[in-house]
Amino acid sequence: MKSKDILKFLESTHFTGMLPEGISIMNPYMESQDIRDICQHFYTRFYGDTRPRKLILGINPGRLGAGATGIPFTDTKRLQQFCGISVKGLQTHEPSSVFMYEMINAYGGAEKFYNHFYISSVCPLGFVSKNNAGRMVNYNYFDSPALEAAVRTFIVENIFKQIEIAGSNQVCFCLGTGKNAKYLKNLNEKYHFFKEIIPLEHPRFVMQYRSSLKSSYIDLYLQAFSKYV
Repeated sequence: MKSKDILKFLESTHFTGMLPEGISIMNPYMESQDIRDICQHFYTRFYGDTRPRKLILGINPGRLGAGATGIPFTDTKRLQQFCGISVKGLQTHEPSSVFMYEMINAYGGAEKFYNHFYISSVCPLGFVSKNNAGRMVNYNYFDSPALEAAVRTFIVENIFKQIEIAGSNQVCFCLGTGKNAKYLKNLNEKYHFFKEIIPLEHPRFVMQYRSSLKSSYIDLYLQAFSKYV
């Protein structure tokens, strides 16, 4: 069953290479039994079948979304409100999750959306680094050439694995029209992962810089999806 494939992927995904100094790996699934329980519940509920899904790839997991729940672009508030899965003792609010679930609700709700799409990341594990104030903050795989070089093989291997899980390489919706899309398209030219890559503005960018146009960006997502579902 597809849910078992996803859970097996999460359980087996490890990075064993060397990272640049000051950057640490974030593997939510392996760091928390609560997250493993959430993923078991979520993926069994929404992916307990063998239908193919269209793949949506973000950048890499962030601390307050997938880093807290194991589910991409899903903070604890949205997880409980729209997926019916509660998290004990932890409440996170992530602007990207707000955008994604407004879009998912406009699409027809979580059940319908997850019947058609599988969300993951170009790099399925996240990264963190200390900022100047000594706080741990998100770090993207493309934020330094050294990190990108260190994880390139890991990224390629796991894109192939995620295509197999999704069951379709017809199209990939890439979240991020800048560096993430450029990187994925360059890899695609070499490895031919997908027949087509469609970049969409990243939810974090929309919420941080274009929040007044949020409904327009949601419409762009829905228009892009409608051509393939």
